[in-house]
Amino acid sequence: MSRIKSLSTGDIAQYCDVNLRTVIRWIDKGSLKGYKLPGRGNNRVTVDNFVLFLKENEMPVPAEFLPKNKTVLIVDDDKNMADAIKRVLRKDGFECDTAINGFLAGSKLMQHRPSLMTLDLTMPGLNGFELLKHLRADEQFRDLKILVISALQQESLDEAAALGANAVLSKPFKNDELLNVVNQLTQ
Repeated sequence: MSRIKSLSTGDIAQYCDVNLRTVIRWIDKGSLKGYKLPGRGNNRVTVDNFVLFLKENEMPVPAEFLPKNKTVLIVDDDKNMADAIKRVLRKDGFECDTAINGFLAGSKLMQHRPSLMTLDLTMPGLNGFELLKHLRADEQFRDLKILVISALQQESLDEAAALGANAVLSKPFKNDELLNVVNQLTQ
């Protein structure tokens, strides 16, 4: 959630692209729960009440007020590597799930909608290159952040980036290096 605790009627008018008087009417009617500041009597609305109002009225919620999605799907056929990535990310507050191949990854992506996927390139069956191509061709996954983590040569990492990976990381990697890239991609 945003660091802003409350919003003025002017702020809300800008977010909703309506007139200031409209926001005041919403508050006066009780549709939008607000409170008056002592002294001057200016209205304020907590961010939580504003988001609730938007959802109840089927209005879009500004991205800055949406909770940060801290879920990661780790796709790697090496269980030890997947567990190591999971340990590092969980310590930083991420929720993690794993998939041992590209087919299972596709199923888990549909179910959990993570904000980021780490992807090994060499896996049996559907490899990382093929999965990248499929995901970037699919409208619903075009915006999924993908971090390729592979022990392959730089040429392969460059190919993965050309296919749509948002970032690449060579194995072995340092834990803080992994965290930095993941945090940058999920901001």
